[in-house]
Formats: sequence, C-alpha cells, structure tokens
Amino acid sequence: MAKFFETLAERGAAGSDWYANSKLAGVVLGSLAVLLAATLLQVSFGAYPLTLGEAWNTVFDPEIVLALEPWRAFLLGGGIPDWFTRRQLIVWNIRLPRILVGALVGANLAVSGAIFQIITRNELASPYILGVSDGAGLVVLVILTAFSSLLPLVPVLAAFGGGIAFLLVYVIAWKNGTSPVRLVLAGVIVGTVFGSVQRALFFFINDLSTVMSAQAWLSGSLLGTDWAQVRIALPFTLLAMALAFLVTRELDVLVLGEETAQSLGMPVERVRFAVASIAVLSTAAAIAVAGLIGFVGLIVPHMVRNVVGSDSRRLLVGCLFLGPALLVGADVGARLALSPIQLPVGIITGLVGGPYFLYLMRKTEGMGEV
Repeated sequence: MAKFFETLAERGAAGSDWYANSKLAGVVLGSLAVLLAATLLQVSFGAYPLTLGEAWNTVFDPEIVLALEPWRAFLLGGGIPDWFTRRQLIVWNIRLPRILVGALVGANLAVSGAIFQIITRNELASPYILGVSDGAGLVVLVILTAFSSLLPLVPVLAAFGGGIAFLLVYVIAWKNGTSPVRLVLAGVIVGTVFGSVQRALFFFINDLSTVMSAQAWLSGSLLGTDWAQVRIALPFTLLAMALAFLVTRELDVLVLGEETAQSLGMPVERVRFAVASIAVLSTAAAIAVAGLIGFVGLIVPHMVRNVVGSDSRRLLVGCLFLGPALLVGADVGARLALSPIQLPVGIITGLVGGPYFLYLMRKTEGMGEV
C-alpha cells in the first residue's frame, strides 16, 4: 500500500512537472512571436521603407544568414562585404544591430532581476532598486565623459561599479543579518547618492554634444547602436547566462530561506555574494551599451513567475525569452509612437512598467518576500 501511494505521488509530480513545462513553452513561444513581429516592424519602418515581405526576405536571406564572411565582419569587426545590396546594408548594418542589442539588454536585465529577487527573497528587488544600476551607471558615465580610451573595458568597469554599489547596499542593510525591507531601503539610499553624483557630473561637462549623449544614455536608449555594441555586450552576456544556469540548484536552495540553506550545508553568505556577482555582471553588460533602463529587471521576473512558478531554471529560461521580447517591443513603440521623434526606450519601459507594478501591488496581498 505504501508503495502504491509513493507511485501515485511520483505520477502526480510528473504531471505537475509536465504542466509547468507546457506553460513555460507557452511563454517561450509567445515571446518569440512578439520578438519576431517587433523585429519585422523595426526593420520595415524608416527613411528607407520596406514591406513586411521585403523585411522578412532580407532578415532571413540565406546569402547572409548562412555565409561566414558577413558574420565575421559583424562579430569580429571589419569591412562589410561589397556585394551587399542597399537594402541588405540598411537592414543588416543599421536596423538589425539595434534589435540584437535590445534583445541582449532585455535578457540581461530580466535574468539579473530574477537572481536579485531570489537571493534577497524579495519581490521588490531589481538591479535598479538595489542600486546596482546606479553604481554601474556612474562608472560608465565617467568613462563616457572623461576616459573615452577605456570604452573597450566598459562592461568590466561597469561590473566593478555595480559590485561596489551592491556591497554598500549589503553593508548598510546588515544588522545581525538582512531583511527584505532593509535591503530595499539600503538600495534606495545607495541609488539616490550615486544618482546625485551622476547629475553633478553634468556641471563639469563643457561640450554640449557630450551632455546630450550622456543624457540620452541616462534615459536608456538604443538609438545609434550598431555591431560595435553587439560585440561589447555579447561575450559578457553569454558568460553571465552560462554562469546563471550553472547555479540554479543554489538558487533553489536560497529561496527556501537562510536557516534551511544552512541546515543543508550551504555557506549562505559566500554563495549569495558569488551568485550576486553573476547578476552584477549581467546588469553591467546591459548598462554598458544601452544606459539605465528601468523596470525590466523588476517586472519581467514577476510576469514569468506568475506563469511558471518559482523553480529557478524555469524562471531564468522564461526571463531569457520574455525580457528581449518586452524590450524590443518597447523600443518599437519608442521609435514609432511620435515618429519621426524617437523616445528613449527607458521612457517607454517606465510608462508601461509603472502601471503594471501598481496593478501587482493592488492585486497581491503581502507583496514583498518571494
């Protein structure tokens, strides 16, 4: 009889697992559909308009997709092949890089937000709220305005700035341990201070063009991004994503609480800081190429968690697909809403994310801990 009940339990768990995976598949397929639609719209509109059919044929042109020479030029730098037509040049060298940068940034912010929410066990945690974005942003702003020769090292230096900011948050929040409320409050304090320093830097910049580019960067924008930004963000994104999926078991234990994790033999503080460094690297890769884009790292993990549950692997996979779809879709809206004026995508994510987060607050009782 005991064996019978064990078999029933195993079957029930398998059915529940299948159901969760089917919902994750729905998130992935829906995100890919949104991303594809946004890509075709982004490619179609501009000074050189294309029909949706022309956009499709150019984006999936086998002469480019399956050829090594263009990808060598795109990913390693160098001249674009001289056999490119005008349409191929506009789509592949101007419009598609913006989409790819948006996808990389969306994935980084969403995954890092999910990690921060798990390690702090706080649904309000995100790279922006915990001060990591402002710490990394301050370093990037200093490089943009005063040390342009260090631009190739921007992701590494931004990760250093974000790590310092998170360390400050943790030190301020520590009092015989931490709590979700203290971490959020400490993040607000650190973010406010770093943000004030960022604004103060503008009083020491004399070049108007530098001021305008820095202001656009602070607003979070994909305008003017090209394959150079893809080459900056891609290796750090791949590294951060690989490391994030290597620690999903640790994330599953951390979400159970410190006491449970310690009883299972986990060195909680060391693991937490190691996992946090992955999220900091991911955040830095996004900020280095697109600036300060808020709400993506806060909202996307909520949306995925509401569908697939709190399993870390499923949550990260969902964020990996939904983050790019949301950000690229928002960038299409930013580009087309007031055409020919293009708004920074960070404004659109704020306009969409703010009301959605308010809806979550009104709907969810006891919102805070994961």
